[in-house]
Amino acid sequence: MEKKVVIVTGASSGIGYASALKFVSSGYRVVMAARSIDQKDFLSLKQDYLRDVLLLKTDVSIEDDCKRLIDTTIEEFGRIDILINNAGISMRALFKEAEISVIKRLMDVNFWGTIYCTKYALPYLVKAKGSVVVVSSIAGFKGLPARIGYTTSKYALHGFVDVLRNENLKTGLHVLLFAPGFTTSNIRNKALLGDGSLQGDSPRKEEKMMSAEKVADYLYTAVKKRKRQVILTPIGKATVFMNKLFPSFVDKKIYQSFAKEPNSPLK
Repeated sequence: MEKKVVIVTGASSGIGYASALKFVSSGYRVVMAARSIDQKDFLSLKQDYLRDVLLLKTDVSIEDDCKRLIDTTIEEFGRIDILINNAGISMRALFKEAEISVIKRLMDVNFWGTIYCTKYALPYLVKAKGSVVVVSSIAGFKGLPARIGYTTSKYALHGFVDVLRNENLKTGLHVLLFAPGFTTSNIRNKALLGDGSLQGDSPRKEEKMMSAEKVADYLYTAVKKRKRQVILTPIGKATVFMNKLFPSFVDKKIYQSFAKEPNSPLK
């Protein structure tokens, strides 16, 4: 039987890399899209699964790159069954101190990258009755202070998911909103400050977070079971649930938590 084909954006590290490894080791062909494709682990995976892995240098904030990603996948493998929109960046700055260009950068990668890739992949996904996965965050359910660009992009993605799912009720397309919660990755190290410079050291305790490999396991299972929505980690589930009942209380607790971060812009 012909192997199914998965595209993973932001695949060079973290959840993206772990998800690509999970799918290819489970018998899928995987297209790994990222801005950096010369990293050691990235190239090692290509060697291990030579015929089933395609590495494509892709900046999802550039529409032509996204179109090329889809076109090249079809040329190489002839089909697309699953699109995992995982590419994303974060930031830490108060809205009053953040430059507009930095917020726009977040929207270009997190929101428009998903729009571009899904737009060009959609005909093939519908034909395959496949899956669109949007990797979101608890920030898409509850605004996080000093994360203005990140939160805004995730809220926008939730609206996109709702519409995409509703428009495809009769096509057989599966749409999954996947919110991992805090996960061990380099997204916080590469987060942008208000002026666009890199944050550097993570302000969170990475060792206490869920591993990217564990998240990938959950994502794989959710796709296989064609789930509608997945929210991971106890604190993530509690935040979403409690916010529906006691939003003001959750506001205070989130503020207190983020204010404790090293060099937090919150007072």
